Amino acid sequence: MDIFDFMRTEKSKGDSPLARRLRPKNLDDIVGQEHILGRDKLLYRVIKADKLSSIILYGPPGTGKTSLAMVIANTTSSFFKEINATTSGKKDMEEVVKLAKDNLGMYGKKTILFVDEIHRFNKAQQDFLLPYVEDGTVILIGATTENPYFEVNNALISRSNVFYLKPLSAEDIKVLIKRAVYSEEGMAAYNAEITDEAADFLADMAEGDARHALNAVELGILSTERDEKTGKIIIDLKVAEECIQRRSIRYEKDGDNHYDIISAFIKSMRGSDPDAAVYYLAKMIYAGEDVKFIARRIMICASEDVGNADPNAIVVATACAQAVERVGYPESQIILAQAATYVATAPKSNSVVNAIYSAMDAVKKYGNAHVPDHLRDAHYKGAKELGHTGYKYAHDYPNHYVDQQYLPDNLVDEQFYIPSDNGHEKEIKEWFRKIKGEGTEE
Repeated sequence: MDIFDFMRTEKSKGDSPLARRLRPKNLDDIVGQEHILGRDKLLYRVIKADKLSSIILYGPPGTGKTSLAMVIANTTSSFFKEINATTSGKKDMEEVVKLAKDNLGMYGKKTILFVDEIHRFNKAQQDFLLPYVEDGTVILIGATTENPYFEVNNALISRSNVFYLKPLSAEDIKVLIKRAVYSEEGMAAYNAEITDEAADFLADMAEGDARHALNAVELGILSTERDEKTGKIIIDLKVAEECIQRRSIRYEKDGDNHYDIISAFIKSMRGSDPDAAVYYLAKMIYAGEDVKFIARRIMICASEDVGNADPNAIVVATACAQAVERVGYPESQIILAQAATYVATAPKSNSVVNAIYSAMDAVKKYGNAHVPDHLRDAHYKGAKELGHTGYKYAHDYPNHYVDQQYLPDNLVDEQFYIPSDNGHEKEIKEWFRKIKGEGTEE
């Protein structure tokens, strides 16, 4: 590093965003994540002992993935290199690998490579790292907001420990807010003060994202006039509300959180909780999710989880899908809410799901099962000679039902559709008992 690099680095420390300046220097400075960084936890112990192996840090934005990597950089005796997958490529990795080989050969020291947003690397780029992770040339720390089991090569995953960083609690974020306002590393030089009410509000609005809260604190301090009496910058509730005009919703249409929210939405409808269903619906609407996508999920749930327990559910859901395409936002949110709450409050049955899956299994097992002769087409010339006779027309019998074989011979005792005791299916079950009892021919 020459004198110019040094001066740029020193200047950037003061000019960098508050969230960056407040990054912890050691393990004891880290706030939250006790489930992986408690003193009795594996990750804490291996970092303390400087015995780290390759790891993947997975979690939402603002939960401390990069901060934890920087703590490791400060505590390890290994060389530490950082690259970002959005701006780096194979050439950058080749340079790191060469450096790592030199470090190992000349100094006997390992090299830790921190790859931020590792999910941005394509398969070939990730594959390039594999042999060097395998032989210990580099120790990989990958950070990602996306589910690594989907976005990171299985070979890299199998050679790494995956640690999930949870969204920070409101109490954790309040600790960081106070540190931001009053610590020397933060903004103590501004002689600012934050009320408990404002700190509570910012911690709640951040929804587990520390960076979001710290950006609001920094904006508030830099944009607020000093109090004439005390000479202090006072961050009260009004200032805090101005700094966060709208709650930041963590939701990307092609991201991991997208699937978590839609999963929770479907499971809430299936679980007959209309309040939860409409909450997750509102979260998707707030984030601008495609109305057609939401409507499709409601239609699927109406058939899969309600089925014939309330046959009208699929009618409502389908009508909703047609209506929202014609209406669009914002009015379509009402239509979506009607359909979602209808499906959530409808009686539930997955009998049709079990029926089709069981039937599909039977088709795979007995794909060439012979259709009974009396059910085969009898309208063409020669059908009678082929034995396509004996079919009993159901409408000629009481209750429009007659007992006869419909399934192939090797499936004759199978029952695929078994109505539940919920909703309309209870009536179906009773109707079957009635007609099958009366329609059986001796």
